[in-house]
Amino acid sequence: MAVPAQTQGFPARAVEFRGTQLVFATPNARTAWRVETLFTKEPDTIEWIGEFGSADVLVDIGANVGMYTVFAAKTRDVRVFAFEPESQNYALLNQNIMLNGVDHLVQAYCLALCDRTSLDKLYVDEFDGGGSCHTYGAPLDFNNRPRAARFAQGCYATTLDTLVAAGSIPPPTHIKIDVDGLEHRVIAGARATLRHPGVKSALIEVNSHLDEHWDIVDFMLAEGFDYSREQVESAQRKEGTFKGIGNYVFRR
Repeated sequence: MAVPAQTQGFPARAVEFRGTQLVFATPNARTAWRVETLFTKEPDTIEWIGEFGSADVLVDIGANVGMYTVFAAKTRDVRVFAFEPESQNYALLNQNIMLNGVDHLVQAYCLALCDRTSLDKLYVDEFDGGGSCHTYGAPLDFNNRPRAARFAQGCYATTLDTLVAAGSIPPPTHIKIDVDGLEHRVIAGARATLRHPGVKSALIEVNSHLDEHWDIVDFMLAEGFDYSREQVESAQRKEGTFKGIGNYVFRR
């Protein structure tokens, strides 16, 4: 249960996990909801992070306001490189890193990871902290169908392979990809990294309605990863707007 937290003059809530307190800024109802549902919205993600060790490195692609970034750093003592291009979320992501005192473990970057390096637009679904369903390069919904965007923000994108090859970030041991429909473009720019033997696992949100997302599954299997059919069945939404979408946890 989330409870009000003492912060530097702005609203926040705290939750406890096995004796560790986590604090998150909550300037609106959506961010408060993210705190309230931290352990129930994606229990598979919480369980997956629980497998990490202090020597691990997590790359969190589509970090939003940093719920899982902070959770991983504070409860598992892992290094995290978090990527969140949307400006309102990025500000809150850094605020949450600061509130939890994990800046020695976490570095956050306001850029998109994609299949190429470019300057383009990030099409924002809702210009408010904690929002999601933003897309880089074209105004699309999570089913990759054209939609109207409320705001178009200037954005820089590069590939995970570029960052790792340049030594800007170390080869990760774990990768989380949740970018609301464009996961296949992130994978296209991360193929060399995913082939690195040090990558132990990847949690990827897969939309079962998209052929290009089934290509992700095929690629991961071909690279020596596997997944639990039971985990996927449990994670996949069975009704509502996001029916047919859920996390795949790939492990070597």
